[in-house]
This record gives sequence, C-alpha cells and structure tokens, in this order.
Amino acid sequence: KELRKKACLLKPLVIIGQYGLTHSVLAEINVALNAHELIKIRIRGADKNVRSEQCLKIEQQLDAEIIHQIGFITVLYRPKPDI
Repeated sequence: KELRKKACLLKPLVIIGQYGLTHSVLAEINVALNAHELIKIRIRGADKNVRSEQCLKIEQQLDAEIIHQIGFITVLYRPKPDI
C-alpha cells in the first residue's frame, strides 16, 4: 500500500510501443529498476490479455513485483541489490 502511494507521483519511465516487449525494452526496464526500485511503465496498443501476459513476462524475467496495474499503466518494484 505504501508503494502504491509513492507511485502516484511517478511518471512512466518506459513505454512499450508497437513492437511489444523486445529484449531492448526489457533491458531498459532492468536499468530503470536498478536505478529507481519503483517505476511506472506504459504499455500501448495492446488488449488487456496481451498487457497482462507482458507484465507477467517482465515480472518473471526481471524478478520484479507488480505493485499496481490499471489501464495502460503498470507499477513495478524490485529492491536494489545489496552491494
């Protein structure tokens, strides 16, 4: 709940466009998660089922957690690794 509150003020850092979830988009999401822990992404041009599949794929491949998903916006969280 606290993370959802923090995410309200964020703007989408990554936008998934017409080519869908490519390796470069996954890499960009990974970089954003490493830098910020909590990010918003926008998924354009996909129906609800495709968006859900893409979010699950991101969650599994990047070991991130979906905090909130509404419409085209998804909020992801992954704690920074301890160094």
